[in-house]
Amino acid sequence: MCGLTGFIDLDRATGAETLTAIARRMADTMIARGPDGSGVWVDAEAGIALAHRRLAILDLSEAGHQPMISSCGRFVVSYNGEIYNAPALKSELERAGRNFRGHSDTEVIIEGAAVWGVRGMLERIRGMFALALWDRSRQDLVLARDRLGIKPLYWGIAGRVVLFGSQLGALRAHHGWQPRLNRDAVTSFLRHNYVPAPQSIYQGISKLEPGRMVTLSRGGTVRTERFWSLDDAVTAGRNNPLLCSDAEAIDQLEELLSDSVAGHMLSDVPVGAFLSGGIDSSAVVALMQAGSTRPVRTFTIGFDEPGYNEADHAKAVARHLGTDHCELVLSADAGLDVIPSLPDFYDEPFADSSQIPTYMVSKLTREHVTVALSGDGGDELFAGYNRHLQAAKWGHRLGRVPMSARRLSAWGLTRLSQQTWDRLFARLPGQWPPQPGDKLHKLAGVLTEDADSLYRRLVSHWTDPAALVRGGTEPKDGLLWDPALAAALPAQLDRMQYLDTLTYLPDDILCKVDRASMAVSLESRVPLLDHRVVEFSWRLPAHLRVRHGHGKWLLRQVLYRHVPHGLIDRPKMGFAIPLDTWLRGKLRPWAEALLDEKRLAAQGLLDPAPIRACWAEHLSGKRNWQYLLWDVLMLQAWLDRHGTGLTME
Repeated sequence: MCGLTGFIDLDRATGAETLTAIARRMADTMIARGPDGSGVWVDAEAGIALAHRRLAILDLSEAGHQPMISSCGRFVVSYNGEIYNAPALKSELERAGRNFRGHSDTEVIIEGAAVWGVRGMLERIRGMFALALWDRSRQDLVLARDRLGIKPLYWGIAGRVVLFGSQLGALRAHHGWQPRLNRDAVTSFLRHNYVPAPQSIYQGISKLEPGRMVTLSRGGTVRTERFWSLDDAVTAGRNNPLLCSDAEAIDQLEELLSDSVAGHMLSDVPVGAFLSGGIDSSAVVALMQAGSTRPVRTFTIGFDEPGYNEADHAKAVARHLGTDHCELVLSADAGLDVIPSLPDFYDEPFADSSQIPTYMVSKLTREHVTVALSGDGGDELFAGYNRHLQAAKWGHRLGRVPMSARRLSAWGLTRLSQQTWDRLFARLPGQWPPQPGDKLHKLAGVLTEDADSLYRRLVSHWTDPAALVRGGTEPKDGLLWDPALAAALPAQLDRMQYLDTLTYLPDDILCKVDRASMAVSLESRVPLLDHRVVEFSWRLPAHLRVRHGHGKWLLRQVLYRHVPHGLIDRPKMGFAIPLDTWLRGKLRPWAEALLDEKRLAAQGLLDPAPIRACWAEHLSGKRNWQYLLWDVLMLQAWLDRHGTGLTME
């Protein structure tokens, strides 16, 4: 896990010394991504500069230093990530006559490009990566991002300069670029709580989408192509469904996951795992421990507030599996202390509030290991989100209920405040999902929707963000509004999983984990997102994903071979924090300053009226607008940190 950056001066008018100084300054903005070393490579005649910050994981010697040049001298690469099948590919390349100086996976990338071509290399490597590869012979720059978007990569053309990097902060360090706010991206952000790819918060700068490579040729022309496509995986899976017994399906998934986990444990530095006690992280840890001769290091945090602490569940799983477990239960104050630093960790607006505990568990983990495996991806691949079950169930049932009855039901659900519903459910026997009042109010909002509108509302925060952002337009030609999707994927469950995998997974979940872990120089790895597992998941019939009203059926069965049902089966909690009460309590002064009506009006970006109305209702306890308010607060905090010199027009 590292940081890459660089640029091309298309006029080729910059001397080598200046190229080097600029590239080094860009790379040094990402020192947390790579505290173990740095490097710069330039070619003044070509106008190219590549820079790198290194977090040493494999081959800790100078043989792993980047930017790295291929043995034939043709290719130069700056790369971030890990290639888990590098040992096998290295052997193949050695048989093809390539000479290796060390055992880093970076060498596999450049030697592979020399033997198989750049696209052939990308199709063969298995792992997480973002890379910038310069072809000295063709004078081409290739930027590429892994299949699922685990590693980030931004790029754009600013005048006569091509900029690229792992994080936007590196691009801001180039003196020739004047950042301009993208109001359309702000609009999209307020719907999703993240800026969706290919947008970025800046005009002219894009996120490279997962599974894509972009080639910038000597003349400045740009060619973009896919080297892997989820569409192809879905089509192949649906054309070749898994037709076997339950036991055979469980065997196949366990074998595939075990192989992926083993590859993800490859490292020259200490490895551990995040453990929440949920299905996904527990499955990863169980397979790690099954393949290890010593106790695996596991880490979890919790908050000392009822309903927000999963530490006891994680401890029980760790005890059963025999891991070397580290737990830290924190006060609310500890979580609050992180908030001022969030705009530095997430260098464009980002408002998934679980970013706070994700950072804190990363910080705890980094005190003991350098690499941590996580369970991210299980919900998208195996249908684990509550919305998957809710939308599939309600979408089918609502079609049989008259609209008048649906409107009446919606009216009834909102007669009680979210807090009143929460108190009522707290008195009922049994286990209930957290924040039932918020979920019932969301249900009221979708009772008059069709199935796809229902899903869109379930994944939205501000449902009409264009009305909030002055001069902002929300693109309505994206996947969420694609009318052809229903014909391509007739089953609602399939459509939701497909959309989540292409949008929410890379732009929220993986972004959150990457930035939080990199802020403390921790490499996070996601074995469930091995592309072979993704392709296998699309072969699963619905009954192997959802059964008896529970999602992730097949993954659960793999886990049950290692952990008893009773330690796992409980309502899905997520990595939540008590944000609603924090905003009414200790965070109130901070929030009041950022949501000040005069500030918002003078800024000229957002309409203050709906924001102030939400704030007043939230403070009164009438409604719980925590997520909508957090979006605005994170935007404002980001502007405070990165707004200097930013052109707002």
